[in-house]
Amino acid sequence: MLERKKQLLKKRDAEIVKCQAKGNIIQKKKIHQQTVVDYVVHYEFFIRQSGWMYVEEEIEMRQALFENGELVKDEVVSANMEMNVPTKNNEREIGEPVRYQYDRLAAVRYAETWWNDYNPAFKKFAVDCTNFISQCLYAGGIPMTGYPNRIKGWWMKNNQWSHSWAVAHSFRWHLSGSRTGIQTIEKKSPDELFLGDVICYDFQGDGRFDHTTIVVAKDRKGMPLVNAHTSNSRMRYWSYEDSTAYTPSIQYKFFHIIDRH
Repeated sequence: MLERKKQLLKKRDAEIVKCQAKGNIIQKKKIHQQTVVDYVVHYEFFIRQSGWMYVEEEIEMRQALFENGELVKDEVVSANMEMNVPTKNNEREIGEPVRYQYDRLAAVRYAETWWNDYNPAFKKFAVDCTNFISQCLYAGGIPMTGYPNRIKGWWMKNNQWSHSWAVAHSFRWHLSGSRTGIQTIEKKSPDELFLGDVICYDFQGDGRFDHTTIVVAKDRKGMPLVNAHTSNSRMRYWSYEDSTAYTPSIQYKFFHIIDRH
């Protein structure tokens, strides 16, 4: 990860001036002569770009395997795959459009508060990225719509939720086609996004979107820095080129959220 990050920073005319990591053991399991250790690492990267300093943070779940007291394997633990849902909802939402004024700063404050924690008012998922971004937008004043139909609208109530609230691919299509709730304009490049806007990621380039982030800042070149869940991250560069999930086939969707008057 560190080597990929260095390469990405070089492209941005930026550099790591300090890096520190703290680890905490979650559990140990002994199986015959083997010991399995699940642990979490909190990375902090102090980055300098054109005289500006900021801190990027990332949480990584890892698992180490020891045999007879010697380390034989140490690897990142991947999150579970998202639930299987329809690839696209072609049914139109029913009802009048709801009116709202999007409070971008409130959405960003929520993203900064909960980037490495989980609000007990909402359900937590193993793959939590889209659930987290939905919470951010809701904190910014975008109202839920469509309850209790899981394939329409955007909502989480009574320990239930719509596909669009919690699943990256469904959320991506909801942002493109919502007629009653969230209203967006798709942008061609990330530098056109504002704070509180959303980026969707198709890591494999196969047409199915896997991840969602929210813009919380801009770097000195006007490019987005984002917060996210699952691999909990703060002030991460938008492109995810330093991610283990990245492939050269990656596709992005850039959504600018607008008010609905």
